[in-house]
Amino acid sequence: MSRSTAPDVGIITTGHDVADARLHKITAALRNHDLRVELWGLGDAAGGPAGAVVHARPRGTLVRRLARTAVLPWRTKAKVVMTVDPDMIPITRLVTTIRRRKLVVDVHEDYERLLADRAWAQGPAGLPARLIVRAGSKLAAGADLTVVADSHLAPHQAKHRLVVQNLPDLGFLAPSPPTGTPRAVYVGDLRTSRGLFDMVETVAGAPDWSLDLVGPVAQADRDQLEDRIAEPELAGRVRLHGRQPPADAWRIAHGAWASLAMLQPTPAFVEAMPSKIYEYLASGLPVLSTRLPRQTRVIEESGGGVLVDSVAEASGILRRWSADPGELEKLRDHALQWATDHLAKNTPYDDLADAILNLLRGSSR
Repeated sequence: MSRSTAPDVGIITTGHDVADARLHKITAALRNHDLRVELWGLGDAAGGPAGAVVHARPRGTLVRRLARTAVLPWRTKAKVVMTVDPDMIPITRLVTTIRRRKLVVDVHEDYERLLADRAWAQGPAGLPARLIVRAGSKLAAGADLTVVADSHLAPHQAKHRLVVQNLPDLGFLAPSPPTGTPRAVYVGDLRTSRGLFDMVETVAGAPDWSLDLVGPVAQADRDQLEDRIAEPELAGRVRLHGRQPPADAWRIAHGAWASLAMLQPTPAFVEAMPSKIYEYLASGLPVLSTRLPRQTRVIEESGGGVLVDSVAEASGILRRWSADPGELEKLRDHALQWATDHLAKNTPYDDLADAILNLLRGSSR
């Protein structure tokens, strides 16, 4: 590939599936600014973002991930290289320095707090991961552009720092009225700390309801989940769809009556604002949510959902909604109105695309 035909932006990741929603949103904004994009990641290339050249590989062992981390930054010939993994920052920064390319680092989670939520990362076994995350955070501060998904995320002293909140790309969403029998939906990663079993038990206690779970299930939880949803009281009422590209995920949500967001108060989630809350509201899906601080504020402000303190309470609310759908209709109206008032068609991803355009202009001088 000659330099003149090189991609403008190469997004590289050894930890993210090419169907990841944030990767799709970033790519859509870059393509809307007429930038050529290539994406190197995991999964099935068919699930990658439209308009990009997608290279995908199966998720392999830790050894394979380490090998790809060392090799992948050399593979892309893009003028601007973006990485979304903390462990890829050191080698990517070295390669972009040698090749005189621009480096963009996307920090979209509080990785140190996220490790505190992972059993494998505790104690001596998790020390290498914790050290990599801390080193990555320091090196991210020196990137040509450091992108953070929320204002509370480190590094705070980056030389060029841009907050790109995980707000919806409305192009992936299409609100639709509820249809059929009562059905709840969840879109996102699935594990105990994200409320996986609380959601299942909530539906178990509301026999009129079914549940669509759209997203990858943590390996540690899969056997228990499959055993539970196969039991007679839940058989056929909880459907697993796996990871889906954003447009496909939200098509599954069409016609749902309500949405669930039952994150537990772990260190990683207490300060976080799940993007799914915004997406649920913009889709007109009333939200049944736990009382984490930031999502509580949005749900109370919007009037588009109900906050709960227990699974039993959540089940009771679902039973109430199926008995009185009129309450759901009011919540739906409030959700859509709030989204209209607060979620612009121009997203923070457009600001990111503008910043990358400026990097490209600077590199061409």
